[in-house]
Amino acid sequence: MDTVQNLASGFALDLGPLKEPLGFIRVLEWVFAIFAFATTGGYSGTTHLKIKCQPEEKAVNPVFVYPFRLSAYPYTTSCESGTQANQTYLQGDFSSSAEFFVCVGVFGFLYCTATLILYLGYQSVYRQTSRGPIIDLVVTAAFAFLWLVSSSAWGKGLTDVKWATNPEHLVEQCPNTCKAGEFPAMGRLNASVTFGFLNLILWAGNCWFIYKETPFHKDPNPPATVEEGRAPGP
Repeated sequence: MDTVQNLASGFALDLGPLKEPLGFIRVLEWVFAIFAFATTGGYSGTTHLKIKCQPEEKAVNPVFVYPFRLSAYPYTTSCESGTQANQTYLQGDFSSSAEFFVCVGVFGFLYCTATLILYLGYQSVYRQTSRGPIIDLVVTAAFAFLWLVSSSAWGKGLTDVKWATNPEHLVEQCPNTCKAGEFPAMGRLNASVTFGFLNLILWAGNCWFIYKETPFHKDPNPPATVEEGRAPGP
């Protein structure tokens, strides 16, 4: 109840925590969380095939987008335009790992935003009781674990996406008439996995600095000092 009243009493901006590891690392987490989900969500890629037609080759460019339900994207391996003959689909559904990764990124971004407001505007409330740092430590450790799981899952999912959209793999369905083209650009998705593991390092490392704010790190029984004016014993 006291905490709610203190929050309602007013916002006092103090940029001092940004000079400390607790606030500075939180800003880095905020930025890298944006990079992680932004490089994955909204991605659109194109793989390339060539069909041997007369008198010239026909380019076929199957498109696939986030969340990588590849079986929803058909393409035609026929020389005739507008025909449904020889229509095939990309294979695989990797939406679960991709959406899980993006979800962790979005929620991590939201949590960073909320805690930065708390650090910069309500620092006295945050440090007033041990409850704030303890909750912050538990949530930060949970996010570190989620970044580990989601980044590992999405890294495996991305490997499968690369295999499923590899032109050399796709031409195996029509070896006599198809020829592999350019491999789809995956640099943005490679970066997303990198950002995921960088977030893991940041969130796991930040646990130590938050731990230092909790009573678990502080000595509950500080050594007694010699009373003023009393000579120390023999």
